[in-house]
Amino acid sequence: MNDGLEILPVRGIGDVTAGDDLAELITGAAPWLADGDVLVVTSKIVSKAEGRLVEVPADGPEREEARQRVLAGETARLVARRGNTTIVQTHHGFVMAAAGIDASNVDKTHLVLLPEDPDASARRLRADLRERGLDVAVVVSDTMGRAWRNGLTDVALGAAGIDALLDHRGQFDPYGNELSLTQMAVIDELSAAAELVKGKCDRVPVAVVRGYGRLTADDGPGAKVLVRDSAEDMFGSGTAEARAEGLRAAAALPELPHTGGRSLMDPPPAGPPAADPAAVTRALRTLGDLLVSNLRLDNGIRLTPARDSPAALIRTGAEAHRLRAALAAEGVHTTALTDDEGVTLYYGASA
Repeated sequence: MNDGLEILPVRGIGDVTAGDDLAELITGAAPWLADGDVLVVTSKIVSKAEGRLVEVPADGPEREEARQRVLAGETARLVARRGNTTIVQTHHGFVMAAAGIDASNVDKTHLVLLPEDPDASARRLRADLRERGLDVAVVVSDTMGRAWRNGLTDVALGAAGIDALLDHRGQFDPYGNELSLTQMAVIDELSAAAELVKGKCDRVPVAVVRGYGRLTADDGPGAKVLVRDSAEDMFGSGTAEARAEGLRAAAALPELPHTGGRSLMDPPPAGPPAADPAAVTRALRTLGDLLVSNLRLDNGIRLTPARDSPAALIRTGAEAHRLRAALAAEGVHTTALTDDEGVTLYYGASA
């Protein structure tokens, strides 16, 4: 437990250009820096010092075309697009609007990219400060939006000399409950706190958090540990991406097996437990008038052609596949059996 935090702005750094020594600029503006401080540095000045700028036209359609080319180069995966907003996953693994490309606080003929390796940037700056006799932690921050929340906040892109996560797993709360999932993203919290004294228009790109007291002797793994692995990300797809994946899954449903004249009097095939009737009703309502001729059974749905013609038979097959897809969307497992007069979909709850 600490006795409280103090958050101090570092003013007077001025404009940063490619090749500038950030450690020199920061210590010159903040000679009061002390061992144990956490230095939170806006990624914009890190990128500028590292020359991570791209020249683009100042205005007109050529500027937007150039911006789109830059965005494509910084994008590992498109997550979602709506109107003028594009959410992508960068090559670092960050999911953010426009890959973090920024046109603010820079002349109109340039765009600023994120640092190529923010953790490495944090380590270099920490090492440069150590050469000046200062033992501090460094966090490189940037502004992001958040899923399900309005507004922006600063988060950590890189870190050195501080653990990204404060792990409470295995500890017990005051009521005796063991904590099994609690990991606090402390460098994100420190980044957000530092933004309160930096601001977006005040030209204060660096802040110092004093009193945190949990610095590490080595640089540590950095902020990359905060990037959730895609296999564990339950919300990694954007709307369009998820819809496309659903359509692909519907197209890949198993082909309807031919049973060689199975009749409705035969018992249904063995399968999972009974489906929720409400789920089946929702699937039927989704298709509405697309199902021309169907009969709902206790354990399935019978589809028969409206007329005795090849076209009607083909339509029945299409109806059966659409219905299977609609049922699958409701979590209803189906087994399709065909005979000379139509298709029967037997269903049950998905496992």
